[in-house]
Order: sequence, then structure tokens, then C-alpha cells
Amino acid sequence: MRMPETLICTTSEMYYTKKFMKNEVVVTRKGQTTIPAKLRMRHKIEEGTRLEVIDTEEGILFRPRKSTIDLAGSGSEYATPEEMKKLLDRIREEDV
Repeated sequence: MRMPETLICTTSEMYYTKKFMKNEVVVTRKGQTTIPAKLRMRHKIEEGTRLEVIDTEEGILFRPRKSTIDLAGSGSEYATPEEMKKLLDRIREEDV
């Protein structure tokens, strides 16, 4: 029976691997890839979910875009729904 190889890494490498999940995917001829199922479930990505594609110095970042449903209630600390409606109506009148 063969013994498994010993894993040697620094503390920062161990922290990195615990904090971030590494996965390898393949890019097709058309530039498409598949996001691993565990990540799709963890980040609630399903068919039709829009993703932001951000070019960073470290590589490409795919991040779920916030929808209007996600933003619902985000202004509740600033105004009541009635006040917000009045404000929107006033802004719309100014645009005409």
C-alpha cells in the first residue's frame, strides 16, 4: 500500500486554500465554461442569472449582478415608501 504524499505549505497558503475554493474549468471554442455546481448553489446562480464580468489585475472576476428585487427596501433607512414615491414622481415631472 502506497502512502499519500505529504502536503507541505506555509501558513499563508493554508489560509488561502481555506478561504477560497479553487476549481479548474475548461473554456470551449466559443469562450464558454461551466461554473461548478457547488459554487452555483452557494452563490444562488441559476439559469438566467446575470453576472458582471470584471477584469482585475489578478484575473477575471464573475460576480452575480443585483436585480431590482435584490434592491427592494434598500432605501428604507432614508425614506418611507410614500416619501420615495413622491420623490420619484417629482423627478419624473422634471424629466418631461
